[in-house]
Amino acid sequence: MMHMRLLLVFLFDLGSVVVAWVGAFLFRFNFDWPFYYESTIALGLIPLVITQIIASRWAGLYRGMWTFASIPDLRRVLKAVLASALVLLMLAALARSYLPIPRSIVILYPILLLLIMGGGRISWRMLKEHYLYRNEKGQGKPIVVIGAGTAGAMLVRELERSPEWNVVALVDDDRSKWGLELSGRRVEGGIDSLADVLARWQAQHVILAMPSAPPPVLQRATTNATQAGANVFTVPGLSELMSGRVSINSIRPVRIQDLLGRETVKIEDDHVATLLAGKRLLVTGAGGSIGSELCRQLARFNPAVVVLVESNEYALYRIEQWFKTYYPNTHTVPLAGDVKDRTRMENIFHNWNPHIIYHAAAYKHVPLMEVDNAWEAVRNNALGTLIVAQCAQASNAERFILISTDKAVNPTNVMGATKRVAEIVCESLYKQNPKTLFQVVRFGNVLGSTGSVIPKFQKQIERGGPVTVTHPDITRYFMSIPEAAQLVLQASAMGKGGEVFVLDMGEPVKIVDLARNMIRLSGFTEEEIPITFTGLRPGEKLYEELLADTEATLETPHEKLRIMQSRQPGHVTFQNIQEWISDSAYKNDQEVRTQLKVWVPEYQPTWPSTGHNVESPNTELVTNVEQKEMR
Repeated sequence: MMHMRLLLVFLFDLGSVVVAWVGAFLFRFNFDWPFYYESTIALGLIPLVITQIIASRWAGLYRGMWTFASIPDLRRVLKAVLASALVLLMLAALARSYLPIPRSIVILYPILLLLIMGGGRISWRMLKEHYLYRNEKGQGKPIVVIGAGTAGAMLVRELERSPEWNVVALVDDDRSKWGLELSGRRVEGGIDSLADVLARWQAQHVILAMPSAPPPVLQRATTNATQAGANVFTVPGLSELMSGRVSINSIRPVRIQDLLGRETVKIEDDHVATLLAGKRLLVTGAGGSIGSELCRQLARFNPAVVVLVESNEYALYRIEQWFKTYYPNTHTVPLAGDVKDRTRMENIFHNWNPHIIYHAAAYKHVPLMEVDNAWEAVRNNALGTLIVAQCAQASNAERFILISTDKAVNPTNVMGATKRVAEIVCESLYKQNPKTLFQVVRFGNVLGSTGSVIPKFQKQIERGGPVTVTHPDITRYFMSIPEAAQLVLQASAMGKGGEVFVLDMGEPVKIVDLARNMIRLSGFTEEEIPITFTGLRPGEKLYEELLADTEATLETPHEKLRIMQSRQPGHVTFQNIQEWISDSAYKNDQEVRTQLKVWVPEYQPTWPSTGHNVESPNTELVTNVEQKEMR
């Protein structure tokens, strides 16, 4: 069957040569038969047919399928036609006395040949598509596409073949496109006219075809669509489309992450690879959100071994299984261990002697650590850092990278203050012995981490509400998990020792706006899913800061990383801190806050030690806005 199709295509192309050659003479002589040129017509066909056979094979004309004829196929046709035109030109110039060819024929013949060969292929595709999709066009759900650019054009063409969707109109803020058509669909106005367009076409679905649009535009388009009662979908990001991992028609519902505007991070892979390739790496908190993503990113750079240290058995099992599935050739060592257990840490470092340590293990839940758990926060966040850092120095590790938080800046809670103490520990150890390079990376809330606000809001919406926000003016910085992990790797490759890297977190987001957007994207209104305000929780601030008043930053070669300059702790201060956090005696919450205030003067606790009469941070009426994945 395939050979028969190729034979028919081959005969069609040969017939095209005959028709174009004879037709050129008929056009030249106003459709009167040119008796004087009969011998030219007959003899000229011989070299032209031979040329067509050779040129068609050279141009690869018979590789493409006519049903899917496209620009590459037309390009091959053009190559074959140009070869024929070149041979004809040589005949007209060199064989004039034997084969007289009118000059106009040299122009008319290739034009007709191109029209017949190319037009035949396009006509066949149109006929086949009409036959295949004639019962599906116009039958799907009406949908409006936002964006009449390249992505919009690709999407409309793809959806023409979909039995599920029927694109009825487009909208775009570019006024020069208004009134124009794209694959037969009219651009009916700007994004602000979306509600009228949806009503006119009785459409209840919208697709955002703007993969590179800035966040404010996406937010405005989504707000207009949801306020009009439409379901909102989006196309994959530009990087996914360019990589070929997904196609333009892989539409999905808009997620709240799409509206927060975190652009794809570009890191200098060569520098990171130079640092990590062939090295023994150790990650504490390897099963947590940040720790596990760090492990996944590290696997790309061919380390000699990745030592996974995690206190949670199930989290350790999950990251071990991920490596077995996706990077089975990467040597991993899953080790259960608590960073507060000095004996266990010393044993791990003695056995594996890691070159680079990423310390991501920490307690990170602000309200939980604020009440009845303050001393445990000190032990895990500060003492755990001290023990792992001292083990790194004792084993002559090359680098130690501490994952810190924006809550360490002018802290108002125990968790933030203990992370600032951990930063001081690293700065002091590096000052004492700079052989191991200590670096700190500080960033804000991480989207999708365990216990973060977005999953909490989703569950509240699924239950029918209310969605609980602590304060109408509370704001937070947000960053995606892969972005945070990649910037940690970039910072570790750039650091020369003693730096505190601050990540560019973009603009802060009002949590109440986040809640409203999530309600709308779920297809509800605020009347159906109300928002209630519960009041600030223990240790919670209205806004977070990336730098303290006494801190300044220096630029780095990477646009999303800056180096913080802060006061350096004295030797006596560090000795006192070390003695205090190493004390085995239990300290109550008030003792912890009082002592933290000594080591971190900028610490301003907002929650008194009130014991068990404080409402539990785990109550259903409290959101997880402040939760921050430090692991």
